[in-house]
Amino acid sequence: MKRLINYVPIHFLLFLILGISTQFYTNFWQFGFVQLFLLLLLFLGLFFLIPNKIVRTLCSFLVFFLIGVSAVFINNKENYKNYYSSYLNSNAQVTLKVTKILKSGMYAHKYEADVIQVDTLKTKGTILLNIFKDSFSSTLKVDEILVTKALFTELNPPLNPHQFNYKLYLAKQGIYQQLFLEKSDYISLGFKGLSLVGFSAKFRDLVQEALSKYHFKPDELAVINALLLGQRQDISKDLIAQYSNAGAIHILAVSGLHVGIILLILSALLKPIERFKNGKFLKSLLIICILWMFAFVAGLSASVVRAVTMFTFLAIGNAFQRKKVTEFSLISSMFFLLLVKPLFLFDVGFQLSYLAVFGIIWIQPKLYKIYTPTYKIEHKIWQLITVSIAAQIGVLPLSLYYFHQFPGLFMLSNLIIIPCLGAILIGGILLIFMALLGVLPQFLASIYGFIISLMNSFVSWISQQEYFLFKDISLSFLMMIATYVLLILGIRFLIKTAPKKAIYFLVSVLFFQSVILFEKYQKNTKIELIVFHKTRKSALGLRNGGMVNIYHTIDSLEVKKINMIQGYTVGENIKPIFRNQFSDVFHFKNKDVLVIDSLGVYKVKGLKKPFIIIRNSPKLNMERLIKTMNPSHIIADGSNYKSDVKRWKSSAKKLKIPFHDTGEKGAFKY
Repeated sequence: MKRLINYVPIHFLLFLILGISTQFYTNFWQFGFVQLFLLLLLFLGLFFLIPNKIVRTLCSFLVFFLIGVSAVFINNKENYKNYYSSYLNSNAQVTLKVTKILKSGMYAHKYEADVIQVDTLKTKGTILLNIFKDSFSSTLKVDEILVTKALFTELNPPLNPHQFNYKLYLAKQGIYQQLFLEKSDYISLGFKGLSLVGFSAKFRDLVQEALSKYHFKPDELAVINALLLGQRQDISKDLIAQYSNAGAIHILAVSGLHVGIILLILSALLKPIERFKNGKFLKSLLIICILWMFAFVAGLSASVVRAVTMFTFLAIGNAFQRKKVTEFSLISSMFFLLLVKPLFLFDVGFQLSYLAVFGIIWIQPKLYKIYTPTYKIEHKIWQLITVSIAAQIGVLPLSLYYFHQFPGLFMLSNLIIIPCLGAILIGGILLIFMALLGVLPQFLASIYGFIISLMNSFVSWISQQEYFLFKDISLSFLMMIATYVLLILGIRFLIKTAPKKAIYFLVSVLFFQSVILFEKYQKNTKIELIVFHKTRKSALGLRNGGMVNIYHTIDSLEVKKINMIQGYTVGENIKPIFRNQFSDVFHFKNKDVLVIDSLGVYKVKGLKKPFIIIRNSPKLNMERLIKTMNPSHIIADGSNYKSDVKRWKSSAKKLKIPFHDTGEKGAFKY
């Protein structure tokens, strides 16, 4: 560990990450490409001209910080003069090129598309493309060219607190606008040249067409597509939930696990090549070529490219027989990927995969020494157990922060599935080539489909053991950082006890406890009124410390499962109490609150500048209401008709009364 900490590139990597994060979240550098290049040259010049060690160290760190800034700045297409939005108008003819097929929504097929031309001007920029479903429309293909005149719309942030922020998620991929089209709104110009990704997509289409002839069940074919072709679009929500609850969701995403297994199999199969002159180098070259071929078959998705890049560096390191090759290859691959694609840093898959590998290379060898197996099969089982535990330790705080659940039976699902995964992958690759050549016997396809069905059934059984699935675990960003600090310093101390390490560990314990006390104080002292947004329904929260009363008009069996309530209570780490009735008038934090429902009754005496919450579209004369009640604020929730809200808003604006529409501004919080 000490040698790894002293490894110079890891310091550069940390400053690169700091530069990427700073530029993405603050966008502080807006002075152009030339100025950024000159600033980099300045610090490089100071590094070479000033012999002082401290100055050189500071300059080198600043250089890599600025490289991180410049990587984000260069990758952000909004910073270019030919960014598409600069040329848009109501009559502009836009030419799009489909670059990626996404999982379809309930009403529309979704794609990523590049805006390659606005009228006659060549442009750049990526959008989210939504094509409404109908019985006559067919799905678009990668590299297909479309022409349309439809208007772009901004992506909306979440309307309730602690909900998934799809707008921020797409912003981390360089997408800031979307387009909704009917079949009649665009003309397809077909394909004008295939990109590498487009060629890969065509190959996958051929594979899927070949496999469709062999009578696989829908879930079998969906899992085969996910395992071997990196296509998860056809997997049902229920099946994804089952794999997630069983702690085996990583099986369905072609990533480091799959590439690592293929690397191990290839290393064993190609070992005889090492006997020849320069055999190790030739073996590594062959492995790298085969891994990139697999990446091509799997669609060159971000997760596959990341994994293959990581193992490419590992294969190169093995060829040169470097010490600590795994650690150094891992850091080098991460550094290279972030230079080329800086926004990978914010990808959850990127974070989880690298943390899992760090956990394995650092913790697993120490765990393995706890017990010495006697038999070979025992050795393999113990090795797999320690690898699973080490990987889980590496990703646990981050996965709790993002997903708020922990599958207690992850060990069982991994022990059964992972030893078989190598055979499933190799068997699947052979199955694909036989199907493409038209020589695959139906009985072999049926056997393979039966194996996939067995895996699905096993995962389904694991996911049904709800006592071992720990849900709704709240972990803040600060608590996640404190947990990682505690884990890292605690494991360092346990690996090799020393007074200095003991002090660091005790400091981490104090930091962890301080965060717990700080967040507990914040939770217990927070008092809040919140009007949630829910279409056609009403939900109002009155929070006092660690408890929140939820008044609602939602079905009592469904309300606990609704994302907006669950997200809020888990995110705030508070306990909800559900009440299916509303009070018309109540007092909250020295403030009168009047709730007006469909009856439209509001003449209540003794209220001083109240908040007025309107629900269920009552028939109101808004100007008369304002003059009668003199409210300080008017809130219209999602149960009201949009036409009514628009009329009320206009009247409130005329009389200069603050008006909050939850459908437009999101939940109201006081």
